[in-house]
Amino acid sequence: MASNQSMIHTAGCIIIGDEVLGGKTTDTNSAYFAKFCFSLGINLKRIEVIADDEGEIVEACRRMSQNYDFVVTSGGIGPTHDDITYQSIAAAFSLPLVLHDEAFAKMKKLSNPHKSQPNFSWDVDSPALAAKKRMIELPIDKSKDMDSQVLFVADDLWVPVSVVNGNIHILPGVPRLFEKLLEGLKPGMIPRLADPEGKGVYRIIISTPQPESEVAACLTELAAKVESKGIKVGSYPRWGKKRNVVTLVGRDRDYMDSLVPELEKAVEGKRVEVEGEDDEEGSDQDA
Repeated sequence: MASNQSMIHTAGCIIIGDEVLGGKTTDTNSAYFAKFCFSLGINLKRIEVIADDEGEIVEACRRMSQNYDFVVTSGGIGPTHDDITYQSIAAAFSLPLVLHDEAFAKMKKLSNPHKSQPNFSWDVDSPALAAKKRMIELPIDKSKDMDSQVLFVADDLWVPVSVVNGNIHILPGVPRLFEKLLEGLKPGMIPRLADPEGKGVYRIIISTPQPESEVAACLTELAAKVESKGIKVGSYPRWGKKRNVVTLVGRDRDYMDSLVPELEKAVEGKRVEVEGEDDEEGSDQDA
């Protein structure tokens, strides 16, 4: 079993939803998670989009929980029949689903179903009440401390972050909620990072008018030179623009800064703070 207090070096993300795979909903949560990990210096290793299918969810969660330190899921925790994330992750780790009393109390306090359901009652059993309770029936390991398995990270939300197997964090698919709850997890994550100050990795951006084919050889040579220092060299075409982007990403700031003059000369480019700030300059790129 993963330890909830282990250091966080790697991460994975599972986007769950037939509507994403079917093109009905555009996934923005994976991009937000990628930026979140980068800002904290966490090595995001994998993002997957899978169906609302129990077998798919079970397999993906078991595998990612084993392989990565910090895992999030997005989607499938609503009130309808096809929202099966909680039950599927419970099945993955042989856990019961338990109605969480504190979450239920927060739901009753902070939600207002009477606007759309004027005859709804919290005290009378009904299909509507059963549907709401589905959203707070959480996978619980009764041998572990409850406070480490159910996290309330936003005072104005009743939605909890359910933590399973120590490192799987179950989040809603609604982008506003996903982002808010993810940010709410950050204070508890900072002490467990390789970079405890949460400064994240360092990125250098070089803008160049040269097409990728012209800079490929020198970047290959540079990548081999800096690999042992944990620095990654990237090259990204910017279609429809006059300039392309070369990046250095790593942690050794002094060494990376020392490479800039050499790299600027090699690619006939210049360092910029924000990608695209000098788009008016340069020539066309490779098609």
